[in-house]
Amino acid sequence: MSFRSSVNYSASRALLCGSLLLLGGCGGGSKAASPAPSPSVEVATVIQRDTPIYSEWLATLDGYVNAEIQPRVSGYIIKQNYREGALVRKGDVLFEIDPRPLKAALDQAKAQVAQAEALLAKAGLDVERDTPLAAARAIAQSQLDTELQAKAGAQASVLAAKANVEQAELNVEFTRVTSLVSGIAGIARVQIGNLVGPSSTLTSVSQVDPIKAYFTVSELVFMDFHRRFPTEQSVEEQRKRMPLQLILGDGSIYERTGTISFADREVNAATGTIRIAGVFPNPNNLLRPGGYGRVRLSARTATGALLIPQRAVTELQGSYQVAVVSSDNKVSIRPVTVGDRVGSLWIVTDGLKAGERVIVEGLLRIRDGAVVNVVPGKSPQTGG
Repeated sequence: MSFRSSVNYSASRALLCGSLLLLGGCGGGSKAASPAPSPSVEVATVIQRDTPIYSEWLATLDGYVNAEIQPRVSGYIIKQNYREGALVRKGDVLFEIDPRPLKAALDQAKAQVAQAEALLAKAGLDVERDTPLAAARAIAQSQLDTELQAKAGAQASVLAAKANVEQAELNVEFTRVTSLVSGIAGIARVQIGNLVGPSSTLTSVSQVDPIKAYFTVSELVFMDFHRRFPTEQSVEEQRKRMPLQLILGDGSIYERTGTISFADREVNAATGTIRIAGVFPNPNNLLRPGGYGRVRLSARTATGALLIPQRAVTELQGSYQVAVVSSDNKVSIRPVTVGDRVGSLWIVTDGLKAGERVIVEGLLRIRDGAVVNVVPGKSPQTGG
């Protein structure tokens, strides 16, 4: 063998040995592959407790009393005495109407009273003078009867004239348009100089403390509640034990709870729902008519309910399952029956027992029968 052939042979052998070393060694025996490590999963413990079941409905806020402010007399607006959007008290003067035409009518009514009283005095004198003459047969009795009737008519005329004076005084008083309730006054719908009458609406005043929250529930929910509480007394007592929570538009919970005030008289035939009115304290006037929110209440309590985080439940073609970890850290995929949701938790009605552990993180890394490395998660009491 030549020197060149010997060098080529040595180089080829070195390359082959290098390749074999990468595959497990040159001239050495093969080694078995290392087993994959157990996947790490986060688990939560199934807890059991009496759990209030909450329901939520969309709510619309409205004033406890909404008063449309309308004048009782016709005339021209000469003054606006309130600030739009401000708090007004019952009896505060909101607008003033030009009183001069009505004061003139009052003076005329008083003059008519004076005229009627003068006629009554004249009729009284006639009767007083002719009564003894009729008794002495100096005049006909029919003449005295006529005078008596004239006196009675004059008395009626005086009463009518005085009634006209009272009405005229009221009309003058009505030129000062007052608020019917205490509350928030709205935007004025008329301006100074406008001609208004009894059909005109000047503004609105809403009593907002307390304030109403209207929401609708299904007829079935309404009937179920009244079957459980059949008497008026039991309904009132249960309503006191069912405080309403109001969730505002920004997602925050209003700091004061409310109560159910009443249910409407009829079911909406188109939607199968009935309107319910809740009442909330509103001392700072934070809530205003026309606002939206959600009303939440607990109408019943699930006794001994089993709770797990919602993220532990997998839905597959309408069925639900969870991954249960045994005491030896082996996974078991198990079908379950779920009930109501409570916040971030889910009530399980069948398929689990209290104290069992379910996987809440790492579900995509496990299979039935696999052994896992358990990492404790948050308790369901804290929201899972």
